[in-house]
Amino acid sequence: AVALVERQVGVLRERNGGLRGRLTRLLDVARENDMLFDKMRSLILALLETKPVPELAAALERELRLRFGSEYVSFLLFDASGATGMAQSVALVTAQEKVPALVRGRQAVAGQLRKDELLFLFGHEGEQVKSCAVVPVQHERPLGLLAIGSSNSDHFKSSMDTLFISFIGDVLARALLPLLGNSVARQTA
Repeated sequence: AVALVERQVGVLRERNGGLRGRLTRLLDVARENDMLFDKMRSLILALLETKPVPELAAALERELRLRFGSEYVSFLLFDASGATGMAQSVALVTAQEKVPALVRGRQAVAGQLRKDELLFLFGHEGEQVKSCAVVPVQHERPLGLLAIGSSNSDHFKSSMDTLFISFIGDVLARALLPLLGNSVARQTA
């Protein structure tokens, strides 16, 4: 009887240790999500506080580099007049030729891209980008692409969750609509 009780106590201790480990991991994830929420909040507020497209693009790049530690940031707007600086205007037709799956897609994509796709997205910096996340920025039609790159080939993986980066694309599209104004209205008509 004593041996049976000792065995059951041992099993309960083992389970307790396992549960403590799981609780610790959950708390770590909760802390990471809390920090990520703070970063997202700062980014979204910065986007909502800027008006002209070049200032919005500069705020986007600044926040992604400063708060998220992004090495490479590219923001392409399709057929947008007034896009200068960080926001580069490219013809939608050209983007559809160079990166058709990214323009057509409605979800963010993470992982490694072909060299020609990286060069289109990041220009000459595309040579250094080994992995990236690309977010379609769209509202009823494609408005552009946001690409975030890393020199680490394992930083962005196809298996990673893209919920937060997709949310950035949605917020960016809503922030851009009033700034792009007539050019968007003409193209959706």
